[in-house]
Amino acid sequence: MDETPKGARKAVLERHINRLQGSIDKLEIIDQRFFWLRIAVLLAGLSGIVLVFIEALRPTGIGILAGSVITFVVVVIFHQRLDISLLRFRVMRKLTLQQLARMSLDWKEIPLRQVSASPDGSRSSQTGDHPFARDLELTGMNSIQHLLDTGITPGGSQRLKSWLLNPVPDVATIQSRQAYLREMRLLFGFRNRLALNSAVVTEDNRARWTGEKVLDWLNKREEDRTLRKYLLILLTLSLVNMVLFILNLSGDLPPVWVISLGVYGIVYNLKFRQYRHLFEHTYDLGKALDQFRVLFEFLERYPYNRSGRLVSLCEPFTNKHTRPSRSFRQIGLLISAASLKNNPILWFILNALMPWDLYFADRFQRFARAVRSLMPEWLDTWYELEALNSLANFAYLNPDYSFPDVHIDSIPGTGRVFSAKGLGHPLLGDDLRVCNDFHINGLGDIVIVSGSNMSGKSTFLRTLGVNLVLAFAGGPVNATDLQTLAYRLYTSINVADSLTDGISYFYAEVKRLKSLMDAYQEEDHLPLFFLIDEIYRGTNNREREIGSRAYVRSLIGGRGVGLISTHDLALVHLADNQAHIQNYHFREQVHGNRMIFDYRLQPGPCPTTNALKIMSIEGLPV
Repeated sequence: MDETPKGARKAVLERHINRLQGSIDKLEIIDQRFFWLRIAVLLAGLSGIVLVFIEALRPTGIGILAGSVITFVVVVIFHQRLDISLLRFRVMRKLTLQQLARMSLDWKEIPLRQVSASPDGSRSSQTGDHPFARDLELTGMNSIQHLLDTGITPGGSQRLKSWLLNPVPDVATIQSRQAYLREMRLLFGFRNRLALNSAVVTEDNRARWTGEKVLDWLNKREEDRTLRKYLLILLTLSLVNMVLFILNLSGDLPPVWVISLGVYGIVYNLKFRQYRHLFEHTYDLGKALDQFRVLFEFLERYPYNRSGRLVSLCEPFTNKHTRPSRSFRQIGLLISAASLKNNPILWFILNALMPWDLYFADRFQRFARAVRSLMPEWLDTWYELEALNSLANFAYLNPDYSFPDVHIDSIPGTGRVFSAKGLGHPLLGDDLRVCNDFHINGLGDIVIVSGSNMSGKSTFLRTLGVNLVLAFAGGPVNATDLQTLAYRLYTSINVADSLTDGISYFYAEVKRLKSLMDAYQEEDHLPLFFLIDEIYRGTNNREREIGSRAYVRSLIGGRGVGLISTHDLALVHLADNQAHIQNYHFREQVHGNRMIFDYRLQPGPCPTTNALKIMSIEGLPV
């Protein structure tokens, strides 16, 4: 049995799945009984119809038929409630299974959310213009976002993505998110119900109105500012009609109310044409809003800790002036009033007596205006909660991870600018991950990481980058302790050539390194943290050595820090006369025809190479 904190969390989830499956099994049995009960009630109703035609048994038949109809309605109502409960249990079980998949990195069972190319809608994250998106496996299949993202809505997933790809971190924002996450990671019930209710919105709605579609629909409904004026005129005419009609009945006046009614009808008809589809519009909006009812009312009624931070975030749902339940009640009344059109006689009489439809058209306009102003805040809070939930869930599933301390000037007590203990890569399984301690003393320092092929240099650079991204997003990091300054991050790891643009690998690398240097020299309140993998690998040994030395010297002592990995052992000698350069390395051991890597970061330059050994092991001439 796994006795680790992560093992204990896994056991909790497995027990939860078993309980959910037990409830599903029981409900499915009851569901089958409801099916047969409906058949039995239907047959009883048919027998009642038959008995109605037998004169001697007619009273009995009428009683059986009436009882069958009532029973059938009751059974259908309870069956629908059962189906809703069954759906929720099934969705919750699916979501919990996905949690286990996230813990074991079972990528096939983790849903991949589809969001746009970049937070601002540009293509920067795809083209490589983004400072670090391409190199750190942050988005796409088997990525950091794929692992973290529990969001159901595109808005929630996009919010999380924007946090991960934010190139300019803010310490106050980081600390604020950490406070939310520390509170939310322990609220297992709140997080599960938030995810469940969000999922049911999409699972149980074929039309799948999104919040954006609702807003778009509302924005397309042009408000008629003259309606109120016509309504006042018609209400006045309606009152005059009633007074004239009463006076006519009492014999005090001839039937002049007929003329007044005619004027009323003409004025009414001028506006009525614009609102003849009032019922359809009201029903459409009501249907669109109704799909959010369960989720929004959950957020409205949840018993928040008044001393916590979550209550302030959810204030748009709990404030008595903006809470969604008020809007749901209002749209319910509007639908009831507008549905009177289904009774043509009563509808005609009411509209002849008073401007019924136009009154509720005015109410609908005011309601639509209110929802149009409230909906963006509801959606923004919902998306924020979904993104926070993804990070809080990540923290819950990985109790051995820690929240980093992000500083502005230097790490208190050490004066260092970066320090990590037990630093690992979250996309590597627990059985494969090797964690290392690492620190950087001051701004302007450069770390050269040397080592043989496959020894772990590139993975270590990505490990640093990924954990910095998580830290600056406000999330937990794969480290027992991490303290860092707030940095702009820039990487040159996964450089690619372009056949369509006629750009070779070397030229693409040169352009990337030039962009990195420009960012390094840029005047900014935040220093730069850069990661360069195998500098100038696209050219010959002699020119690589000359270019690499010149590039490293240009970065020494600047406003930033960085790591450069290399096979070029000549580059490590820069540390001989440069105090700002430190050497670290990864090494391997050869046992027989097997090469063994421990992936442990060691101080100093690498004392070994393995290219010829790899060639020999694979049977190539050396």
